Amino acid sequence: MKQEARQRLIFALDVDEFAAAEAWVKKLHTNVGLFKVGKQLFTRCGPDVVRMVQAHGGDVFLDLKYHDIPNTVAKAAVEACKLGVKIFNVHALGGLEMMRKTVAEVDAYCSSAGVARPMLLAVTILTSSTAETLQEVGIDRSVEEMVVRLAKLAKAAGFDGVVASPKEAVLIRTACGDNFAIVTPGVRPTFAALDDQKRVTTPTEAIAAGATALVIGRPISAASNPLEASGKILAEIESALAT
Repeated sequence: MKQEARQRLIFALDVDEFAAAEAWVKKLHTNVGLFKVGKQLFTRCGPDVVRMVQAHGGDVFLDLKYHDIPNTVAKAAVEACKLGVKIFNVHALGGLEMMRKTVAEVDAYCSSAGVARPMLLAVTILTSSTAETLQEVGIDRSVEEMVVRLAKLAKAAGFDGVVASPKEAVLIRTACGDNFAIVTPGVRPTFAALDDQKRVTTPTEAIAAGATALVIGRPISAASNPLEASGKILAEIESALAT
């Protein structure tokens, strides 16, 4: 059960230096199955940081949220496959054609190269967004309605799942079925601060709502004992999976 729980815990490597990233991987790899490499770290360190995580026995969630014309996103996705990442994502707001082309290019490359296909996730609505945020960019629908709409679009395109707030996990599970991944940021254990996240819940609540993996950063990195904090979260995930 611990190994299953470990694969559901993704630590956000929200640092700006290679050495700092490596220190976190070395410190947490016994409790953390995947490490999220985002825009800041990847822009600073490039593919070398992905290879470093893999060299220490970890898997990578490449969180670059591709959003461009279909051909550009599809080609970038193939490069992510060549890096051997376990998960990567795009913005669902890029549309159906963009996501379908990405799936087709990824499937073709992985089949011809004989490599494992990464999990393809689409970002619905960022967890920092509110109804007011959407209205500012001309979207008059509610956050919940947009999340479900985008999740269904991603599924129709052949994506494996979405990145979404745990607050919408039940809605997504109902709309997209059981065999659809829901990776949730905005998860805060009871011992951690909310920081700049708006739509949050605890690890137990997120798993119960249907989340398949949790992205957690500051509740671990800002803790006085990060390894202990990650262990507490891992235990909470284990308990939630057992119920």
